[in-house]
Amino acid sequence: MAPLIGENGKNAVRMVNAALVLRRPLLVTGQPGSGKSTLARLVARELGLGPVLHWPITSSTQLRAGLYSYDAIGRVHDENRLPEAERKVRRDEREIGRYIRLGPLGTALLPWKRPRVLLIDEIDKSDIDLPNDLLHVFEEGSFTIPELERLPDDHPAVPVMTADRGAKVEIDNGRVECKEFPFVVLTSNEERTFPPAFLRRCLRLELLPHDTSQLAAIVKNRIVGAREVDHLIGEFEEARRTSNSLATDQLLNAVFLVSGQGLLPAKNAGERELVVKALLGDLAE
Repeated sequence: MAPLIGENGKNAVRMVNAALVLRRPLLVTGQPGSGKSTLARLVARELGLGPVLHWPITSSTQLRAGLYSYDAIGRVHDENRLPEAERKVRRDEREIGRYIRLGPLGTALLPWKRPRVLLIDEIDKSDIDLPNDLLHVFEEGSFTIPELERLPDDHPAVPVMTADRGAKVEIDNGRVECKEFPFVVLTSNEERTFPPAFLRRCLRLELLPHDTSQLAAIVKNRIVGAREVDHLIGEFEEARRTSNSLATDQLLNAVFLVSGQGLLPAKNAGERELVVKALLGDLAE
């Protein structure tokens, strides 16, 4: 993870503060390796907000996957394994909570005393409906679980699993509502445009590519005793002028191996050239 330094760091501090005060998601754009995902982890660490809840997005991701999952098949399978005499008892006890797990978004919306940090990674890879589907949840700061809403009104709160490993919470009447709106970071590589309503709801932060001095600082911070740094940074920047797809971690990998710190260090100029080509592509020639 590349640290946020220079102008990126200054802009990030301003926008993070605004997002926390206004209770709005922060849409972060920038080239790969510019520190988009790092921002969420830095905020969680600096403010002591606990582990980051991570929700990676794909083209098939639906809103419900971020809110909760219900293993209906597993429940039926477990019930069928019981003797007939026990099935009705177990069904009446409604141990449905054993088969419900809150997703990253659902966990972030629990009534925490302090806001949780939620990283929605690569939102631009989602299908066309997900950004608009998120709007209602962001506006309300709450959602319901229909499988629990159907329980009788006098039914006790149901313990369910969360996205925090091993943790459980009790849900009353099937409703989850936050006390403190989570700090939401949505990252985008700008591979698509978003609906105007979604953009109006978000604050936007663009992280600029790292310059030569920033890249040198990142390498020094991550790799002790690195060699050939200036030369490799020069090759990296030359390759990046022709392609926006190069990420800072590719430079770090090249420095790591060429410095002789990897399992297969480059021992001569020929090996070194192969390493750089493999990590930076033919553009680095």
